[in-house]
Amino acid sequence: MRVHTGEKPFSCSLCEKSFSTSSELRIHTRVHTKEKPYSYTQCSKSFAQLCSLKKHLRVHTGEKPFSCSLCEKSFTSSSGLSRHTRVHLQKHSRVHTGEKPYSCTLCWKSFSHSSALKTHSKIHTGEKPFMCSLCQKSFSRRHILKTHSRVHTGEKPYSCTLCWKSFSKLSALKTHSRVHTGEKPYSCSVCGKSFSQQNHLQKHSRIHTGQKPYSCSLCGKSFSDSSSLKTHSRIHTGEKPYSCSLCSKSFSQQNHLQKHSRIHTGQKP
Repeated sequence: MRVHTGEKPFSCSLCEKSFSTSSELRIHTRVHTKEKPYSYTQCSKSFAQLCSLKKHLRVHTGEKPFSCSLCEKSFTSSSGLSRHTRVHLQKHSRVHTGEKPYSCTLCWKSFSHSSALKTHSKIHTGEKPFMCSLCQKSFSRRHILKTHSRVHTGEKPYSCTLCWKSFSKLSALKTHSRVHTGEKPYSCSVCGKSFSQQNHLQKHSRIHTGQKPYSCSLCGKSFSDSSSLKTHSRIHTGEKPYSCSLCSKSFSQQNHLQKHSRIHTGQKP
């Protein structure tokens, strides 16, 4: 009834703000007491309201339940969607009409809004204004620097809800999720074999093309993938990173160690 009457009988003794229910007053008092009873164990961040914790969890799960009806871009919160709709309404109208009034004077590539052109221009100028304070590596965009900083902090804010494995990038979480779903969206146009990651498809395609882009700087021998080149380089360096835990004999390749271990277990090759 108080929703309709506007009655607010519950007043805060500290700021005299009024509320229609006691629960609203109780939540409000946390503004003054700084109490944050809702915590997430993965990152130890705390919140005054349960709804704020639920909203924060989407940072880890990657869930974006609020979608734009015009471009289907998704957001973790309704406020994010509202801001997107309000601030970028003009920009999005160009996305749907195909209008791109902002053109690059160097390559004539066109964009629907000026900020995209400004970001693109850094490709030509080489401008990287966002520098990491720890290693001085520079980046063209702020969000790329933010992602890079996790190399130093070890932060992994994106967690899998099925096995709780964590990742520093949302894209890495999306790729990992295919382990559980079995999804393989990248298919070879030659033989139809499917892969969960695009780089796996690129590596596979070299079977058909015969391309070997990785060359040994010492003997010139070429390989279709970087891991094969890394294994080959041990012929020159003498590196043997795989050691037997029983006799400490070392090997340059893991499969050689596995073959050797059968001597101890009595397993036939």
